[in-house]
Amino acid sequence: MPNAFTYCPTCATTLQMLSQPEDGGPKSRLRCPACGWTHWNNPTPVLAAVIELADRDGQLLLARNAAWPGKAFGLITGFMEAGETPQEGIAREVHEETSLVVDSLSLIGVYDFQRMNQVIIAYHALARGEIVLSPELAEYRLFTPDTVRCWRAGTGYALADWLSARGHSPKWVEIPPRPADAARLESW
Repeated sequence: MPNAFTYCPTCATTLQMLSQPEDGGPKSRLRCPACGWTHWNNPTPVLAAVIELADRDGQLLLARNAAWPGKAFGLITGFMEAGETPQEGIAREVHEETSLVVDSLSLIGVYDFQRMNQVIIAYHALARGEIVLSPELAEYRLFTPDTVRCWRAGTGYALADWLSARGHSPKWVEIPPRPADAARLESW
């Protein structure tokens, strides 16, 4: 993932990859050679929901982001806001993106998504209401637990864990690598 900073936000000097001693030993990070500011580049917390519709015989809602090419459907996700708990954040995201009201939440697990420098906190959300998508989403589909397919990345593992915990064997879909990923793999 590209660095978010090129210049120091304190003094505007061009940042450089510099090594300095830290608690675990020397570590190279983007640092300002003039004032010492460090870009820590810590992972961003992202919230995700396996949405089970209580008023539709337990079907699962997956949605396609308007910015995604193709016809891939995924979990509802979003960034946690300052001042909210993860539970408040995912309930807000579900409501903002689908208009559904969350009745209950249970933690599925925490998953790394290193390609995007994110940590995903995934919940099972029991929700109800009329589905009205935000402009961020292009469409949705409803699946029964025995027909949904998981993907081998971030939120796909959360969906697989949720299915397994309920006695279903996850079915996997193989997604071809993105062009940048394919080029990187070929250069190994």
